[in-house]
Amino acid sequence: MLKKLACSSFSVFSGKLAVGLSFSLLLGCYSITGWSDSPKTQQADALELAAIMLRDGHSDRALLALQSVDPEDGKTDRARFFTLQGLAYLNLNNFAAARDNLQQAASSGQNDPVLFTYLAQAHYALKDYRNTIQAIDRSGEHARNANLIAVKSQAYWHLNEPGAAISVLNEGQRLYPQDYSFLRRKVFYFVELQLFHEAAKLGRQYLAQSQAAAEDYIAIGNALRLSRQFEEALAILEVARLQFPDNDTVAKLLAHTYLDQGQLNAAAFILEQAALLNPDLLPEAAEVYRRANRFHKALTLNEGVQDQKIKFKQRLSILLALKQYERAANMESSLYRTGLLEDQHVRYALAYAYFSSGRFAEASKQLDHLIEPELFRKGIELRRLMQVCKEEPWKCI
Repeated sequence: MLKKLACSSFSVFSGKLAVGLSFSLLLGCYSITGWSDSPKTQQADALELAAIMLRDGHSDRALLALQSVDPEDGKTDRARFFTLQGLAYLNLNNFAAARDNLQQAASSGQNDPVLFTYLAQAHYALKDYRNTIQAIDRSGEHARNANLIAVKSQAYWHLNEPGAAISVLNEGQRLYPQDYSFLRRKVFYFVELQLFHEAAKLGRQYLAQSQAAAEDYIAIGNALRLSRQFEEALAILEVARLQFPDNDTVAKLLAHTYLDQGQLNAAAFILEQAALLNPDLLPEAAEVYRRANRFHKALTLNEGVQDQKIKFKQRLSILLALKQYERAANMESSLYRTGLLEDQHVRYALAYAYFSSGRFAEASKQLDHLIEPELFRKGIELRRLMQVCKEEPWKCI
């Protein structure tokens, strides 16, 4: 038996298709009433001390205590020694050493099923997914633990056995009908398998049943969006927008989903509404209106932008789009004050504004600063046009 080892605890957290494990152990209380000069007793005392160190979270000290134990001594409790040493290495994230010691513990007669939950973590961390599954299967009743079921499913997924992975999730749903994490993971599995219709169906089921947070809507909606299932993504994200009107990420993701479909006005409107609560979204809303050729609307929103660099750079591009070249040219002092003229593209845009308003000397002055190859070539062409305008003014009317 695992002496004084009460339980193990797995915690699973997920990214798009990844599972991580955090691990804690709970050891029973020990007391040391005295020390003996007997080698056998000294080794037992060292094992006892190591167990106390593990219980108190000092795995490095536990390893130091175990250094005084000779596992080859016939009087040593090898099963306990390798168990404690394996757990210490596991807590220190030395997964290879943890695996080796826990396997030694099993070979030495340690047959408590909980040992294999620890061994499963070591295998999983080492990306040895087949042995992860085998360890879980050997963990007895612990294999029915919800978190271990999730780990087993993910191990099958990493082994490119999606059918087995989904089957394990189905078993998790059967055992834990109120735990909707299994349904959530199935949604992402189906997205990865490009079974988008089924993914959307399960996604809506999950969102309806689980009292889902905004993050759940975002994750599922974005997975469908990235898979170019725009209609399904919009259906989910529009519901999210109604339920979480203050959530910036929902608004931005919904807007970008419309942008992916070329619906610029819808995207701009959503960002404009979101900007009423979060002014930081004003530049993005104005930019989408500019891209939609609604320049006056973009200019109006630009007035409210707080970041001066963003504001003036965006205003310059809008004024050029409106062909209000004099107003654009008159921004030079603002562009200089905010350091924007260090941006070669901004300087060329200002030069173009001067050229288009007939102020060739000022335009040439700006072109003198261009050194980037592409902009330098454009500058040469602009100088040629200015020369044409000087020699044949009627061509520039």
